[in-house]
Amino acid sequence: MTDTPNAALSKAEEEAARLKAEEESANKFAARYRQLNLFWRVAVTTATIMIIILATNQIFNFGFFIGQVMLSARYLFIYAGFVLALVFVYFPATRWSSRTKVDWYDLIIIGVIVAIFSYFAWSAEQIVVQAWEYAAPDLAIYLSMVTWLIVLEAGRRAGGIPILVIVTILSLYPLVADQMPNVIAGISMSLQEASAFHIFSEESMFGIPMQVAATLLFGFLLFGVGLQYTGAGQFFIDLAFALLGKTRGGPAKVAIFSSGLMGSMSGGPVTNVLTTGPLTIPAMRRVGFSRSYAAGVEACASTGGVMMPPIMGATAFVMANFLGVSYVQVAIAAIIPSLLYFYGLFMQIDAYAARNDLKGLPDVELPKLGKVLKEGWYFIFVFALLVWMLVYMQREATAPFYATILLLVINQFTRHRWGIKQILEYIRACGLILAELGGILAAIGLIVGALQVTGMAGTLTNDLVYLAGNNVLILLLMGALTSFVLGIGMTVTAAYIFLAIILAPALVNAGLDPMASHMFIMYWGMLSFITPPVALSAFVAASVAQVSAMKAGLEAMRLGTIIYFIPFFFVFNPALLMQGDILEIAIVLSTALVGVWLLSAALQGYLIGLGRLSNGLLGLISRAFILVSGLTLAAPGGGMLGVSHSFLLLVAIGLLAVGVALTFVQRKQEGMPVQLTW
Repeated sequence: MTDTPNAALSKAEEEAARLKAEEESANKFAARYRQLNLFWRVAVTTATIMIIILATNQIFNFGFFIGQVMLSARYLFIYAGFVLALVFVYFPATRWSSRTKVDWYDLIIIGVIVAIFSYFAWSAEQIVVQAWEYAAPDLAIYLSMVTWLIVLEAGRRAGGIPILVIVTILSLYPLVADQMPNVIAGISMSLQEASAFHIFSEESMFGIPMQVAATLLFGFLLFGVGLQYTGAGQFFIDLAFALLGKTRGGPAKVAIFSSGLMGSMSGGPVTNVLTTGPLTIPAMRRVGFSRSYAAGVEACASTGGVMMPPIMGATAFVMANFLGVSYVQVAIAAIIPSLLYFYGLFMQIDAYAARNDLKGLPDVELPKLGKVLKEGWYFIFVFALLVWMLVYMQREATAPFYATILLLVINQFTRHRWGIKQILEYIRACGLILAELGGILAAIGLIVGALQVTGMAGTLTNDLVYLAGNNVLILLLMGALTSFVLGIGMTVTAAYIFLAIILAPALVNAGLDPMASHMFIMYWGMLSFITPPVALSAFVAASVAQVSAMKAGLEAMRLGTIIYFIPFFFVFNPALLMQGDILEIAIVLSTALVGVWLLSAALQGYLIGLGRLSNGLLGLISRAFILVSGLTLAAPGGGMLGVSHSFLLLVAIGLLAVGVALTFVQRKQEGMPVQLTW
């Protein structure tokens, strides 16, 4: 099978490829998590039910229905104890560890966690009143050291070796801060003082990341898992096929649409790829897309899904807390950037399909829109309820609980109706995602604590501004590179938290909008998922498509070109984040849409109206002019650029005119007719 356009698969080959991809996805899941026996399934189900009851009581402030309000610190200790214990149940220590039973050493660790966090929860009031982060008793200090080690290991199992290495180095930094070069020197403390601060303060392990996970994010995690287990994933894919399947390059457009929706219910880009990829990649191959192109499309679409409102990735919730704004404000700010990203993908795929004459799927193989909506209307209704409660009722922490309850109740009257088995599977899946996220966030909280207690956060901020020479553009480029590099080794949330403490204040001090500064960091951290040499989303998609990982990564990088510029654009003019008057927002959005269309056409070699753009020397020059024209038009006038919209428009028109003229000259030389084509 060649990796070229038009090497289409038959229906039977597509089905075989899909089944193989699903099998590989299942194997990847089995390799990462334990497949628990009956005893441990009962144990994790019980533990997860207790976490849900505890969190619901705290978030809704029920007071256990007896007016007994739990101290926040006590709640966080109990919550952390549960999720850390679940980490050591779900995640084996090594690839050689048992996948069906919990090893003896994990049993010891779980026992230690239960004992230590029970003591911490019992002593919560003393911890707060007596400020144990600075004056803890000896026993508490020794237990905090053990907890520190447990949290590091939990971070390794849930997040991987890079998390362990980075968190270990930075969490130990307070011990040697005064011995560092002046540029990165800080206040030092002893091992005992550092461990007490890490575990008992509200700025380290139990800082913003863990607080967000245990309150604001909790309900959204339950909702996301509920969508997965009620058939929402298949509904979104069927809806995408019904709407776009028969258009040119239809299956690739389906990947964009379905992955964007799936971002609301998955844990991240890689999960997205493994969920939608086995369906969309074989379908793309069937109509003639090359393997590498199909993998690149899926990687880009799945990465963008995590940035798509109304339910974004965990990073957006943490960002809201850092900024001191509601999550809704973050989601609204993300609307135009995510729209431009998916619009750019859509237009590139359309141009590629037109250039290579790739058709859609025949009507007979596509689901009927009416039938799809009839069977899955309630998913749309539940999303609408969630948005209404978030935006109009301002119930950020409680809205997803109501949406989840409504979803599960309606589901019982559909063909996806749950029995006891499905209910228990749902609960265990909730426990798994709570454990995975909790293990990572507990570990990266130590980074926050180390930077805060040593004073390094403010020092590095000032150093960055000094190194940039007060030049905002240089500071942005430094920030983009740092975000990208950290995104390679850490989760996006971990990279964002680190830079939100160090880099974001520098950008804000340089006069940039706070929301734009934080969004800039998040977007550039996400770019590592589609950019070689790592490009994790693309490499996973490559395994599904059975193609070279580097080919898939380069294809994903080209398809995602616009996302490398969008963060700079909304920093230049925050109107792209829905900030400012309506007219300004309308102007920057409309010019950006046209600019992205031209950029897509230049990258893929097909411009609606002109048709194919030549690959010859003159053709490449004309495409370069069209590309620069698109970037000029997409760049927002006003704001930081200090250039008017009308000036940019005139420059873009001039560049486009040159590009079109060169295309006409090329066609005349080749003896091709000059005619309009769509």
